[in-house]
Amino acid sequence: MVKVKIINENLNSIKILFTEADRSLLSAIRRTLMVDTPKMAIDTVRFELGLVEQDGEIWESTGPIPDETIAQRLAMVPIVTRHDDFYFQNECPSCKELVEDQRGCPQCSVIYACKVFGTEEGRMIYSGDMKPMGDDSLSIIDEFKEIPITKLFKGQMLEFFATAIMGRGRDHAKWSPVCGVTFASRKIGVIKNKSKCKILWDLNLEITEKDFKNGKLEDIEKVAILQRELNHVGEGTEEMRDFKDAIVIEEVPEEFILSFETDGSMTPRVAFDKATEELSSRFDNISQDIISAL
Repeated sequence: MVKVKIINENLNSIKILFTEADRSLLSAIRRTLMVDTPKMAIDTVRFELGLVEQDGEIWESTGPIPDETIAQRLAMVPIVTRHDDFYFQNECPSCKELVEDQRGCPQCSVIYACKVFGTEEGRMIYSGDMKPMGDDSLSIIDEFKEIPITKLFKGQMLEFFATAIMGRGRDHAKWSPVCGVTFASRKIGVIKNKSKCKILWDLNLEITEKDFKNGKLEDIEKVAILQRELNHVGEGTEEMRDFKDAIVIEEVPEEFILSFETDGSMTPRVAFDKATEELSSRFDNISQDIISAL
């Protein structure tokens, strides 16, 4: 039975150890993380065009870059995703019976409003200038409030309403919550010739003989360091002729390490949980189809 252990986790990245697993399972989880994990992202933007008079001055809804470019930048801004609070529009109890153009309610969408004016020296417009209409807890998180959108000067203004909905990465990259999704076999360091290992120890690097237990180094982080340090006695070095394979890196059967980062729309643990839920649901559907066919 597959076992999972979190090795390292922080705000936006995670590293997970799988045991009694195979490459096909890790590949399926990787693909599901990228293309099937539900995520909120801005899908449509309505720009308000025209002239506005304020404090005796006329401001025009224009700027240095096209509206299409601004919309593309907004689409990639990480939007807080709360899976328990929002539906896909085609599954929303209030909207699923409506035609696509008429869908959109507080159960399946979030509207962000922005109205800013330029200055004489120029004012940079950031993602944090978007404010959610209604629930302030859906505001752009502090870490991503300074994503630049455009820059406005005196006489220029920008006003728009951006609508975020739930989607999947298979439809557009803006709905993919993860990046840098990789997996590899777990590796350990094994001493093959203890006397020749002294060549590496004499270099006074980070890994020492004391890190090995019964001739093996199994700590995942230290093994990664060891792999780098073996370059000092590897091909192209003077020490290679004597050191040879005194220490080798071996793969552990049926053990893999999965690592990835999120874009900040959700925590890595939530992304992983949702990915495994999606994958489990698909396997259940396949099993039911097979049973029905038989």
